Amino acid sequence: MNAPRCDQTDAWAALKDHFNTHGRDFDLRKAFEFDDCRFEDLAIEAPDVFADLSKNRVDRSTLQHLIALARECRVEDRRDHMFAGDLANVTEGRAVLHVALRAPRGRGVFSDEVHEVLDAMLTYAEQIRDTTISGIRHVVNIGIGGSDLGPQMVVPALDAFALRELTLHFVSNVDGHDITPVLRDLDPAETLFIIASKTFTTQETMANAQVAKAWFLANGGTDITKHFVATTTNIVAAREFGITTTFGFWDWVGGRYSMWSSVGLPIALAIGADNFRALLTGAHMMDQHFVQAPLEKNLPIVLGLLDVWYRNFHGCASRSVAPYHQGLGRLPAYLQQLEMESNGKCVDLDGNSLPFATSPVVWGEPGTNGQHAYFQMLHQGTDLIPVEFILVKRPTHGLHDLHTKLLANGLAQAQALMLGKSTAQALTELAPTASAHLDARTVARHRTFPGNRPSTTLVLDELTPRSLGALIALYEHRVFVSGSLWGINSFDQWGVELGKALCGDLLPRLESGDEANLDGSTVGLLRRLRA
Repeated sequence: MNAPRCDQTDAWAALKDHFNTHGRDFDLRKAFEFDDCRFEDLAIEAPDVFADLSKNRVDRSTLQHLIALARECRVEDRRDHMFAGDLANVTEGRAVLHVALRAPRGRGVFSDEVHEVLDAMLTYAEQIRDTTISGIRHVVNIGIGGSDLGPQMVVPALDAFALRELTLHFVSNVDGHDITPVLRDLDPAETLFIIASKTFTTQETMANAQVAKAWFLANGGTDITKHFVATTTNIVAAREFGITTTFGFWDWVGGRYSMWSSVGLPIALAIGADNFRALLTGAHMMDQHFVQAPLEKNLPIVLGLLDVWYRNFHGCASRSVAPYHQGLGRLPAYLQQLEMESNGKCVDLDGNSLPFATSPVVWGEPGTNGQHAYFQMLHQGTDLIPVEFILVKRPTHGLHDLHTKLLANGLAQAQALMLGKSTAQALTELAPTASAHLDARTVARHRTFPGNRPSTTLVLDELTPRSLGALIALYEHRVFVSGSLWGINSFDQWGVELGKALCGDLLPRLESGDEANLDGSTVGLLRRLRA
């Protein structure tokens, strides 16, 4: 569709002026001092997710400029075209319809096909979950990228809803150190392998699949058709491997958006059909919010606009995600693929080089572990790094004292980033661990925090299948918004291909030693590794 790139709009020019006169030196502490309604005005209630945006370096006027940018870039039209099944992945000539995977029966594009596969997959999952009859106690998911990161993130997140009689394992890396410890203590008679590969040709996945098959046969396994299942569109290749049970998906399902499809089979095995449907329901609710909410209260749109504000105006090269829930430990890794593979692009839809930065580096760890690892840099480092806190109001365990401490830590870190500590304040405090040989002012400067460091806090009442579905869909749509503003294709990943092609050339050279037409560094390393 004909929509302008962000830097080619009048709104962008106005936003630049606004940043120079108002945004560059924006002080959060003064903003709260002069605006008693700031928290209420900058809060957004989305399905199962509450967002406090008040600790961001924006005010009403900044948001008005950002909303004007979204309108001029026709973000709403782009969204509607995607939901309608129009061509969204232009470089690969595909629609982008992961939203159809969670639409209720009869209410989404390709609904009959989607629900036929969904029903079959969930029926199969329930059969396996009846462990007395199936005999299965362990499930090993073999995939990589989107065929691994989504299920590997969701299964531990929803541990409270998982079947205790089944243990889920995940193998992705072609490094044998990944699959070897997984297989070490398994019994073939009690193990189900899921081979997750759309094409059934993914190098890492198929290499590990062959290892699993060889192990299965060498250790007394006899029925591959019972103990191996595939989520793939290449039924012929799966059959040649020995697999007769397959669940397919479509070319309009991108890998990093595929956990809602049959790729979610390990999730369904862990939490059951009803909970898997609740996961889809939560995502669909966020889809509806994205479609229906006005721009200024549309959480995916506002978060996407803030990402552009920090990346292109404040120069923030990274964003830290700090989920204060151990179950969300794999969320930062999942978001790395979702955002960096989607928006880590340097050309626009027409193939023109971009004159501005795109995706930030996304990284993080669960709180409170992150506090004792990298928060030092967040508070006193030289880079401005927006932080995203995720708090869950109610735990699924009974250790309420621990959970209260966890929440207090999350609140305190966000507050400390904003408030900071002046040298004058530090001078009034005792510093028991400071060297006695340093004067008080020097110690105080070391204990000064600049503050005015932005953060967003997302709050879930509970971490349930529905709320997790809503949270993941929120991030998906946010990435779409920032990509639309930057005028890039968020749904291809050509950057993944070059290394794969070169690996195909280098693999036989590690055996033969052939050095023809290689650069000097690669020749030197090849010799070193073969010696």
